[in-house]
Amino acid sequence: MTQNPFLITPEDLAETLGQPGLSIVDASWYLPAQKRFARAEYEEGHVPGAVFFDQDEIVEPGSELPHTLPSPEIFSEKVGKLGISERDTIVVYDGMGLFSAPRVWWMFRTFGAGDVRLLDGGFPAWKSAALPAETGAAAPSPASFTAHFDRSAVASFAEMRQIVDGGAMQIADARPADRFAGEAAEPRAGVRAGHMPGARNLPFLDLAEDGRLKSSEELRAVFARSGIDPEKPVVTSCGSGVTAAVINLALASLGNRSNRLYDGSWTEWGSAADTPVETGSASQKA
Repeated sequence: MTQNPFLITPEDLAETLGQPGLSIVDASWYLPAQKRFARAEYEEGHVPGAVFFDQDEIVEPGSELPHTLPSPEIFSEKVGKLGISERDTIVVYDGMGLFSAPRVWWMFRTFGAGDVRLLDGGFPAWKSAALPAETGAAAPSPASFTAHFDRSAVASFAEMRQIVDGGAMQIADARPADRFAGEAAEPRAGVRAGHMPGARNLPFLDLAEDGRLKSSEELRAVFARSGIDPEKPVVTSCGSGVTAAVINLALASLGNRSNRLYDGSWTEWGSAADTPVETGSASQKA
């Protein structure tokens, strides 16, 4: 079986700890309803040498939307303070296995880092392998991160309007089925329920098993069931741009190089007064 170039096993990472040019990033982030606190958990235990990437802090200042991608200058400044260079091998993980880390994997790649991996199974797999952990806050030596922004990786609100109107790209929505269908209320106030016309539902949890990305064969089966062709261009969306990146990871793992992420996601689309919204399952609209 061909090894996924975007993943690294806990055992392989353990063998490289402390090597020059290796940056390890704890990208844990949780929804309020999960009642977990990412920074506190990081300080209670993390992969040795890992720094904490705050997904609520490394964002565009002043944006009314959560998790808005920062400018290249702000991203460079923030991750440089974490001791990370774009020339490093960057390994990202989270505390659930496969939840918030793909968003940061996608961010680093979007800003030009050349070698970005995900720890397969995240911190739960690291602990299950009985590998060492360290506690406390990190004090990294600052580094220089030179961003090279890949504009094509991001879809704007205006571009999403064109995509919805013209059907130029497939739309994969990573939210749970009940939110996609409009049967469950959105967790953010003022956001309508439902989905973009033409979108297909591909809940991000369907792409994982025990916190690990499924095999290529299993991923292709999941895409087929959702009505998404992974060989063709895809734009991804979710609630606020975090779990959409799980779909981008899956697409990249299958060799798809024509995928984008709608950064404003449903929070932006569902908050606008004049955007079209549909309810029900995508199959009923096909």
